Amino acid sequence: MRILITGASGQVGRELVASLEAARHHEVLAPPSALLDLRERDAVLGVICANRPDLVLHAGAYTAVDACESEVDLAYRVNALGTRHVADAARRVGAHVVYVSTDYVFDGTKPSPYVEWDAPSPASVYGRSKLGGEAELDPGWTVARVSWVCGYHGANMVKTVLRLARGEGPLRFVDDQRGHPTFAEDLAPMLIRLGVERRPGIYHVTNQGTVSWYELVRDILAAAGGDPSRVEPISSAELSPPRPAPRPANSVLDNAALRLSGVPLLADYHQPLERLVRRLLADGA
Repeated sequence: MRILITGASGQVGRELVASLEAARHHEVLAPPSALLDLRERDAVLGVICANRPDLVLHAGAYTAVDACESEVDLAYRVNALGTRHVADAARRVGAHVVYVSTDYVFDGTKPSPYVEWDAPSPASVYGRSKLGGEAELDPGWTVARVSWVCGYHGANMVKTVLRLARGEGPLRFVDDQRGHPTFAEDLAPMLIRLGVERRPGIYHVTNQGTVSWYELVRDILAAAGGDPSRVEPISSAELSPPRPAPRPANSVLDNAALRLSGVPLLADYHQPLERLVRRLLADGA
């Protein structure tokens, strides 16, 4: 297949490129964001229609969650209208689309894990703009919702904690937000599978294991050979300064559609976390 990736220089996009190139089964198209600017309809139509991919892995997005609260138009222009542009072009060439969405489409008030058939209710601009992108897709295409993404590339919690751990004193992280970490290296092959198999509908795709941010940070320190007791729990209300965008208290995504379809789920998060920490430390992170 000829597979085109949007957001190819991002955290997930770079893992998609690496996974596809390692498999060597498909032709990979990874245009830079300067060429494939999701905000510009003509640019998106030009790139996709000229290359005529069989599959578009749409990982490109504006993911600065707090900045979205003040940059509302930009969030919608990239995440919602940009997805409309991708969908328009994909229809013209007959390509299947896999859209990478987010746990932020839920407000986090459900007491149990969210399944794919739960009604979305985003509380933030970022979540609303990503849900807007979901609405632009054809029913036969694929939505893959992810949460708490971490990886070797880009900024993420694992890198932040390793940097903070080089300092002195306690590390304070919230213990009233829970979710499933998703590691980009594990996520990429599943996104590719969903696209190659042209599986329609919504799928929650995360690593397994429910954890709070406080607990995850302790695990990161432990994996790095540090002292987990340095981490102190605080509530979201105690964050100073408070974050502009509301975070879902419950971000736990049940991978029900994958499980009920008989598709093996991604591994428990501890496994990829330990691999990632070892790799980052080896590179001097």
